[in-house]
Amino acid sequence: MEKGLKRISSKEYEKIYPEEVFNILESGKDGLSDEEAERRIQIFGPNAIEERKESPLKGFLRRFWGPMPWLLEVAIILSLLIGHEVEALIIAFLLFINAAIGFAHSQSSERVLELLKSKLAVMAKVIRSGQLKLIDAKNLVPGDLLIIELGDIVPADCKILEGSISVDQSMLTGESLPVDLSAGNIAFSGSIVKRGKAKCIVVNTGADTYFGKTAELVRIARPRSHQQEVMLQITRYSMYLGIVVMIAVSILAYAMHLKNELISILTFDVAILMGCVPVALPAVMTIMQAAGARYLASKGVLVTKLDAVEDAASVDVLCVDKTGTITMNSLEVTSLIPLNSSEEELLELALYASSEETGDPIDLAIVRRARGIKTKGKRISFTPFDPSTKRAEGVVEIEEKRIRVVKGAPQVILGMCDPDGKEFIEEKLNELASKGYRTLLIAEGEEGYPLEVAGIIALSDPPRPDSAELIKRLKELDVKPKMITGDSFPIAKEIARIVGIGDMGISLSDLRNLNESRVLEEIERADFLAEVFPEDKYTVVKSLQALGHVVGMTGDGVNDAPALKQAELGIAVSNATDVAKASSGVVLLTPGLGGIVEVIVQSRKVYQRALTWIINKVIKVVQFTLLLAIGLFWLGYDVLTLMGMALLVLANDFATMSLATDNAKPTLRPNKWNMRNIMLSSVALGLLLLSEALVAIYIGKKLFSFSQKEMQTFILLTMVFTSQFRVILVRERGYFWKSKPGRELIASISIVITAFLLLGAVGIVVERIPLSASLLSLAYSAAFTLGIDPVKVLIFKRSGLIT
Repeated sequence: MEKGLKRISSKEYEKIYPEEVFNILESGKDGLSDEEAERRIQIFGPNAIEERKESPLKGFLRRFWGPMPWLLEVAIILSLLIGHEVEALIIAFLLFINAAIGFAHSQSSERVLELLKSKLAVMAKVIRSGQLKLIDAKNLVPGDLLIIELGDIVPADCKILEGSISVDQSMLTGESLPVDLSAGNIAFSGSIVKRGKAKCIVVNTGADTYFGKTAELVRIARPRSHQQEVMLQITRYSMYLGIVVMIAVSILAYAMHLKNELISILTFDVAILMGCVPVALPAVMTIMQAAGARYLASKGVLVTKLDAVEDAASVDVLCVDKTGTITMNSLEVTSLIPLNSSEEELLELALYASSEETGDPIDLAIVRRARGIKTKGKRISFTPFDPSTKRAEGVVEIEEKRIRVVKGAPQVILGMCDPDGKEFIEEKLNELASKGYRTLLIAEGEEGYPLEVAGIIALSDPPRPDSAELIKRLKELDVKPKMITGDSFPIAKEIARIVGIGDMGISLSDLRNLNESRVLEEIERADFLAEVFPEDKYTVVKSLQALGHVVGMTGDGVNDAPALKQAELGIAVSNATDVAKASSGVVLLTPGLGGIVEVIVQSRKVYQRALTWIINKVIKVVQFTLLLAIGLFWLGYDVLTLMGMALLVLANDFATMSLATDNAKPTLRPNKWNMRNIMLSSVALGLLLLSEALVAIYIGKKLFSFSQKEMQTFILLTMVFTSQFRVILVRERGYFWKSKPGRELIASISIVITAFLLLGAVGIVVERIPLSASLLSLAYSAAFTLGIDPVKVLIFKRSGLIT
């Protein structure tokens, strides 16, 4: 970087005198030359946000890298080595399907960055070499002189040199009230000028701006994907079990001369790998989440990231952004306190000093409240609110008298009026301020005579009609709401009281000097947090996650985007910016938060369906791997062929995809993936059902005297039938008859059972066995599997799966 040109934060620039800013940025009263601006673009970069994109091809190929793909790829290679090309093709097909589904539904931050970049792509009025020019804002550099006025989006962080403006920073800081800025203040990129005009010097551009740092927070936000964690753990446990059994059995079988040829050992190893890898898990998860997303869409909720459908089930803390989420993000007249007149007369006076045409939020609030009031006078003149004088003024003619009406900041108006009654007025002002209300004084008087205070107007950003009910339902679902706002503590406290969030609150400024453990403690116990900046919201979410919470975050503005991206569940409300929507997993299509309870309830149903599939899969892995091992030593040959193994995988893993629409009961508390308890209970049931398969071998030997191929068919049918009844067994955490399976699940089970009865009777791709043997296998599987239901209930209770 060139000598003299430094990168200083925008907030630091606010403390530096304009003359010194000119020196630091090597600029002058005539601005920069075009040549100097071009040189500075090479130093500071364009006024845009750097993109980091992964090529689609690389993203797709990445789906073939990881523990689960590795196991399947090994199985494909081994199948080809032993000459089982058909089985290798089946495994390759399953691997490709899973990769395609994962790639199609993957979400990244690129869309968010694209939207943030487009926000900066505005035109700017800049002074260069003493000439006013209109340029693309991406070409702004530190040191440029900038003119901003009513309606402009501030294109870069800049220090005001001359003039005064009022800006809307709600999309950046979350503050619902406009902010008045004058010479010496910093106007942040992304703010909207609501009033006034100013000459400024650009101090920071692109990613160095306050707005740009929000984009950087979105980029680095890395929410924990609980779905990915679960899939990784299931794969890891299955892989460990499979590899241990595979190595141990291969060595023992070779030592005992049960398998003397390498091809025979490899055939057994491939069968183990095919049975252990949860091939359909990614696809099943995606289908379940997509089904949940379709249901939510019918309720006015758009799911933009499928992981959110499952992750919402585990949310135990919901960080709720106040402005625009709990509240309306619109100033309203809350209270009228006339001193010597009626409320209607006070409003009439306020109208004379207000105008809808200014677009001023306070003027608009007064006009809305005064609709229907007929004014008695004719306004002669009107002076809009001026940040430098902090007042607006109107002159009206009533009954041939000219009345001067002034509206403005209390201390300014009091200084212009007769001191009588000042103590009462200040008492009322303090009372309203303690509740977080913004106050105005209205004063009137004949032209040429002293002004008198006519009354007080209190304004606030009111709660949405459904906010209190939402908070109540969240607490019933054992989800703790935490309100987060950039507004002051009194405003936050009053809103929290009205909607029933709680009275335990903190200001983030009070935490600055505390140690990390104390900060975490204060954040966890707080019902609401005030005076919060965008980076604070992101930090709050990270802190709660560090404490073991699964965090949801609602919001609507640019300021919410990093926290929305970091949270396990980001929820954008209906009026949210595109940036907030792209950062979220869920977007509410209707105003307010009415859909949020639907999201949590539906996600808990999806969780229960996913849990059923996982328990069923783990049971099958335990039962299958140990059956292959014991069966080999008992019978002297593999109890399942590779083709039989492929058929079993299809019947067990993919036929049970109908669980995506199964009837499921949501719990009244957040669902957590306690993999230890899930694995222990599943292993226990797997060992029980292993005994069923071993008895089936005994029946095949003693009752039917089956040959090797017939025995392999009989065991295949028994395993397939068991897999279908096992779904009925585990889908209900209590006794299996307590809830009816969904129609799709019943149809799927019926089709699989019928198909395999036909398969065994006709002898398609397997050895034919008598129909009586197939029917006995069906009846035996149903009786044994459903007969252990009381034991299942006991196991689930002890493992905490029944709540």
